[in-house]
Amino acid sequence: MAAAIETKKLTKSYKSRQHGHINVVDHLDLIVEEGEIFGFLGPNGAGKTTTIKMLLGIIYPTSGEGYVLGKEIGDMDVHRMISYLPERPYYYEHMTGPEILRFYGSLFGINDEAKFQGLLEKVNLHRDTTKSISQYSKGMQQRIGLAQSLINDPKLLFLDEPTGGLDPIAHREIRDLIISFRDEGRTVFISSHELSEVELICDRVAIIDRGIIRRQGKLTDLLRGGRIEIMATEVAAKVLESLNLTDSNVRTVPQGILFDIPEENDVNGIIDAIRTAKGNILSIVPRKKRLEDLFVETVQNKPTPVGAAQDGGAK
Repeated sequence: MAAAIETKKLTKSYKSRQHGHINVVDHLDLIVEEGEIFGFLGPNGAGKTTTIKMLLGIIYPTSGEGYVLGKEIGDMDVHRMISYLPERPYYYEHMTGPEILRFYGSLFGINDEAKFQGLLEKVNLHRDTTKSISQYSKGMQQRIGLAQSLINDPKLLFLDEPTGGLDPIAHREIRDLIISFRDEGRTVFISSHELSEVELICDRVAIIDRGIIRRQGKLTDLLRGGRIEIMATEVAAKVLESLNLTDSNVRTVPQGILFDIPEENDVNGIIDAIRTAKGNILSIVPRKKRLEDLFVETVQNKPTPVGAAQDGGAK
């Protein structure tokens, strides 16, 4: 599969009075494949926005290479094939949805009322054509933003916090729209702190911290290694000793003894040992590893960078 985005040691440095030069993005190696939804994650100040600005050609890298849809970043021909929806898009509030689409369509030389109407229907705003943007809810503003981002029929969309601050219903509407973009063959690059949403819709993710990619890959691979919780009572002390578990794997709670076991351990052996010693098992609950767990583990523990320099610093 071809790469929609590829960077090789992409770096952006800024001068600092205290530290000379600081690498805000540090030797970034990133691959986003065509036709996937890709999550670009990281804490505040990790370098996400700087990376996106470089990919869009808004700012230029200090060193390294970057390619978008097969062309070097900054290539003007690419701009007609991509779209960007920032976290807080600004619209003229006196305009209606159709007027917004006509205005942005004119920037591309597009004057197609049927197309504009189709986009309004796609984002479920075709019944609100007389409302001004000032009367829109936050969810409606996000939907008109997504409609506007599709005017040029882009192959690649950059979405910055597309579900930030939305209620659960609006979350679901935006999520379904993003999935529909992938179904249409578009590539979607999402920067977000809404990790539960990212987990639901993204094919692959990268976690950046201090300008360095710490993890990158398929979610199915990155989220392997869940846990099994076993709640039991009347577990003899000799059974606990025989299992050779650490304090982090077993603890006493009001309901009894709680075993928290990595799924790769011999869970069946632990269950058999409890039952053989006449212990009572109250529940066995599998706990799937979540993206939030992976994110916290990655940012706090700082694993070996993936495809990045290990001696740089970025904020």
